[in-house]
Amino acid sequence: MSGAEALWVGCGAGFSGDRVDAIAPVVNTLAHCPGQRTLILETLAERTLALAQLARREDPSKGYEPLLQAMLQPVLANCLHNRIRIVSNFGAANPLAAAQAIERMSHELGLRRPRIAVLEGDDMMKHAQAHLWRSNDPASATSGVLISANAYLGAEHIAHALADNADIVVTGRVADPSLTVGPAMAHYGWATDDWQRLGAATMTGHLLECGAQVTGGYFADPGFKYVPNLHNIGFPVARIDDSGHCVIGKAQDTGGVIDARTVKEQLLYELHDPGAYLTPDVTADITHARVTEVGDNQVALSEVRGHSRPTTLKVSAFYEGGWLAEGEISYAGPRAEARARLAAEVLRARIDTDTPLRFDLIGVCSIFADDGGEMLKATTNGGARDVRLRVAGKFHEQAAAKHLLDEVNALYTCGPAGGGGVRTAMRRRLETRSFYVNRDSIDAHYFIYQ
Repeated sequence: MSGAEALWVGCGAGFSGDRVDAIAPVVNTLAHCPGQRTLILETLAERTLALAQLARREDPSKGYEPLLQAMLQPVLANCLHNRIRIVSNFGAANPLAAAQAIERMSHELGLRRPRIAVLEGDDMMKHAQAHLWRSNDPASATSGVLISANAYLGAEHIAHALADNADIVVTGRVADPSLTVGPAMAHYGWATDDWQRLGAATMTGHLLECGAQVTGGYFADPGFKYVPNLHNIGFPVARIDDSGHCVIGKAQDTGGVIDARTVKEQLLYELHDPGAYLTPDVTADITHARVTEVGDNQVALSEVRGHSRPTTLKVSAFYEGGWLAEGEISYAGPRAEARARLAAEVLRARIDTDTPLRFDLIGVCSIFADDGGEMLKATTNGGARDVRLRVAGKFHEQAAAKHLLDEVNALYTCGPAGGGGVRTAMRRRLETRSFYVNRDSIDAHYFIYQ
C-alpha cells in the first residue's frame, strides 16, 4: 500500500477490554506510511457507556476508558513524534477527564504537551426522561433510575477539531464509523453533504471499527476457515483515497489474515439493510460494492454509494433494572445430567414461582435463547457425564436475588448427590430504551483543552 497523498487509518481497539498490546504494531506500521496517519481506538458499546456513567456518578474524576493509560502510554511518544493523530471515543461518560489524564501522561513521559480536542454534546440526560414519558409506546415506560442517555454524534466536529490541528480528539458517544469518517473529511476537505464519499468512508470505517474482526479474529473456525498465528493477530490498517474507498491490510509482522472472505463478513456485520445503513453522517449503500484482493493481505473496497443522512439522531438511554443473580454447580460421572436436571427442579420449587428463572445445562443446552426453558424441556436426558448447571434470574430487590444464590449454595449438601464447584454472582441490571431526536436539538461542539 502506497501513496504520498493518501490518508492512512489504523485501528488499535475494537471494544473496551481489547488487547492493549495490539496497538503498538499498528502505530509502528503507521509510522512508516507516507502521508497523513491517524490511529483510531473504538472502545464504546452501549452498556459500556452506561457503566462509565455509573463510575462517574461514584467518582467525578472517572467515567472514561479504564484502560486508557495501558492503551496510550506505550505508544503516545511514537504518535506525537511521528505526528500520528489519535481519534477515540475513550472519553466515554467523561471526555474532559480523559483529556486531563492524557495531559498528565504526556507530562510524566517527558513529552511535548499534545493539542487535545474534546468533543461534547452527546449527553442527553436532561432531556431523556421527559421524552420517554411523552412516548405513546408502553414499552418505553420504566420506573428505574435513569443512568445515561447519549446521542450518536457524527464525524463533522471530529473533522473540525482535526482541521484545528488537534493531535488527539477525545469523544464520548459517536457512531463507530465516524471515527474514520472525521479524519477523512478533514484530510480531503469533503463537505458534509458529499454523500458518495461519506458513504464510502463510512463503510471503510465499518471495516476498521471492530479491530481484529476483519483480520480473521471473528472469522477463524478450525478445519473450515484457517487463520495463521491467531495468538498474535494483527489489527487493521487502511489506506483511504479521495473517493472514501480503501485498501485494507493489517499491522506488519503480525498474524491473522485479510482476504475477500474476512472483509465480506465484516462488511455485513450488524448491517440491518445493505441498501440503507443509517449513520449520523450518511445513509450508506453497499448493494453495488466490490471487494477485490489486490495483494497479500490487501483487499480493496470500492463502489460503495451514499445517500442523504437521516434527519434525526438515535439516543440510547439506560436505567437501573434491579438485580441479576446467577449461580453454577457441576455434576460429573454416571447419571450426571439426571442429577443436574433434578437440581434445577429443586431450585425451581424453592424460588418464588412468580420469578422467572433461566436454567442451562452447560455442555448440553446453554447457548441458544431459551429464557422460557422450552428447548431444555424438549431435550431428553442424554446421559452426559460432565455437566454444569447454571441458573439465572432477575429480581427487583437485592434480597430476593441473594436468596437464589443461597439456594444454589445449599445444593452442596441438600442434594442431589455429588454437586461441586459452586460459583455465584450478583450485579445490577441495566435496562435500555432508545428514541430519536432532531439533530438540530443537539448542541455538539468541540473545544481545545488548555
